[in-house]
Amino acid sequence: MKVFQIMALLIGAGIFLACSTANSNPNAEAVAAAAKPTTEELQSLSKAYFASGCFWCVEAIFESVEGVSEAVSGYSGGTTKNPTYQAVSSGQLKHAEAVEVYYDPQVVSYETLVKVFFGSHDPTTLNRQGPDRGPQYRSALFYQNDSERQIAEAYLKELTDSQAYSSPIVTEVVPFDIFYPAEDYHQDYERRNPDNRYVRGVSIPRLNRFKAKFPDLLKTEGGH
Repeated sequence: MKVFQIMALLIGAGIFLACSTANSNPNAEAVAAAAKPTTEELQSLSKAYFASGCFWCVEAIFESVEGVSEAVSGYSGGTTKNPTYQAVSSGQLKHAEAVEVYYDPQVVSYETLVKVFFGSHDPTTLNRQGPDRGPQYRSALFYQNDSERQIAEAYLKELTDSQAYSSPIVTEVVPFDIFYPAEDYHQDYERRNPDNRYVRGVSIPRLNRFKAKFPDLLKTEGGH
């Protein structure tokens, strides 16, 4: 019995590795590339910035929302210029794994994106999200102007006053400074690597929980 228990623990440990191992699926990569919006299309959209754990998960969640054309994985919240994944994942930098969300405000409001942000992760866990631990996985909302700050703080107060969570919310609501896109292999990672152990064990279940919670916000079949 102990042998099987040990094997189960090892398998579990393999599934819940931090989002660090790359193993791409060529067919899925081609599908992801074909679905990407053009640079011209992105330039006409608004942008928003969030951090709530592994950016593979967060990117996939926002890209499932109607009105969101693209979500880019990257780094924000720190002072180091041009950070690398290796440096950020060490936990020694101030950067968090973050996403840059391109959205059409005529279709989805910033207020809704804030609700997506809070509703798709646990904002009460300090420097941790699911199996991932370290300041790079912290919960943070980066506002670009006073309007975004007011919206974020108002919703945060609503959640606190309604006692939506049994523990205090630890999300940082801080000014946006700069966003650095992550390395190419991180982009659309969940879509390109559906058989990755972390994606199967963490990212896809997290995305499915979000979809079940907010069905009215999802893109229709074939939506971009």
